[in-house]
Amino acid sequence: MGTPVLKQMFMKMNQQIRLAAVGLFACATLFSGCSRQRAAADADTGEPNIQGDKITFPTNAPQLAQLIVEPAEEQKAAATGLNGRLAWNDDVTARVFPPVSGRIVEILANPGQTVAAGDVLAKIQSPDFGQAQADARKAVADLKQSERALNRARDLLAHGAAAEKDVESAENDYAHAVSEKERAVATLSIYGGNPDCTGVDGIFSLKAPLAGVVVDKSVGPGQEVRSDQVGDKPLFVISDPARLWLFLDVTETDAASLSSNQEVFVRSRAWPDKVFHGRVEVISEGLDPTTRTIKARCSVDNSEKLLRAEMYVSADVNGTASGVDIPTEAVFMKDNSPYVFVETTRGQFERRTVKLGVESNGRSVVVDGLSAGQRVVTEGCLLLEAILEGENS
Repeated sequence: MGTPVLKQMFMKMNQQIRLAAVGLFACATLFSGCSRQRAAADADTGEPNIQGDKITFPTNAPQLAQLIVEPAEEQKAAATGLNGRLAWNDDVTARVFPPVSGRIVEILANPGQTVAAGDVLAKIQSPDFGQAQADARKAVADLKQSERALNRARDLLAHGAAAEKDVESAENDYAHAVSEKERAVATLSIYGGNPDCTGVDGIFSLKAPLAGVVVDKSVGPGQEVRSDQVGDKPLFVISDPARLWLFLDVTETDAASLSSNQEVFVRSRAWPDKVFHGRVEVISEGLDPTTRTIKARCSVDNSEKLLRAEMYVSADVNGTASGVDIPTEAVFMKDNSPYVFVETTRGQFERRTVKLGVESNGRSVVVDGLSAGQRVVTEGCLLLEAILEGENS
């Protein structure tokens, strides 16, 4: 063959090779595009990866749009917005009633005055007290006389001038005088009288039974008082205003979250910007049939003496159980046990069993199995559970 013919043959072969290469490149490009399309299609279907109790979704999985996640919060107050009434603390309060009947002749204590135990609050002219004084003085005199008679009878018997029966009679009289003196002195001591006093004046000193502040007085000079007026208003009330009691009205729902020694935050309309602190002491065992509430008694620190007895206040009770607070809708039951779904990383969720505390107002306390800040699924947890159950079935 000549050279022109060979050139023509080589040119045709190069053209065919170039066409074959273009075809191969086109096929490769088409195959690669199909592969990416299949991968994208697989991603769009949102098929999750499941390992045990964990579910991992692709980034663009449509199921993620159906899930709402919220962080677990530090436990809030166990009960809020409770209404209550302040009162004097009976452990440091004395309501003073007169133990004798008579007429007030002098008042020595007034509201706001600090008194010590044994200080005289008022003086009462009392026939009852005068009679007790007279009985005690007579008993002391009779004892002395019977003692002299007994000594004389013993001396006469020793000199043979008296009979044995005279001594026995004197001893009997002496024993009777001792008993009468003890009775009379005990009666006078109940009234706070002194059996060694030299006169019978009938003036009874009404004394403070404990130290504190006179917070109330309901008696005036010349007023007649009776020993049987226990059911009436006391003459004096002595207390420590720095320590008050608070009686809260607790609903049946809130009562389940209360326990002794919980901290109480008290607020008063008189001091709207100030919070007073207290502790729960006693929770009533019964329900008030009228208000349908349970009474809880708290002690309140009133060291600044800003609060007053009989004030109406509001209070929040702080929860004592450790744990976190989550929406109740985040919890679902499985085999009679509570569970939640926790978002461990973006698009990954773990089913976790938890231990619940109290539930109130759409919030539940988790005392074990969850920490503050961890994100839980609040809407869509049943969808995740169905995916897990479908994989395991």
